[in-house]
Amino acid sequence: MRIPTAAVTAGSLIGGWQLARRTGIRPLGGAVLAAGGVVAGREWARHTSPAVTGALLATYLGAFGLSHPLAKKIGAWPSVLAVAALTAAASYVAADRRHT
Repeated sequence: MRIPTAAVTAGSLIGGWQLARRTGIRPLGGAVLAAGGVVAGREWARHTSPAVTGALLATYLGAFGLSHPLAKKIGAWPSVLAVAALTAAASYVAADRRHT
């Protein structure tokens, strides 16, 4: 069964942030982020080229990094939702759309 990586990336960014926020244990959020990256990365590696896989992984990790300074400007929820949406869109266009 094909896993939609757009949902995995958006869900793990939002879920990881919420878990870290609600528990106060940031490594738990990081574990969710890492698990999402592994799941999505495996799907990307199976269904795209190494260049696309690398670009999508960089986008996913970059979104996580971008969310922190962006949160200082627009707030935490808008920041996380924005980077999750951008990452999901990139995943859909580069990987998921071809296999729906």
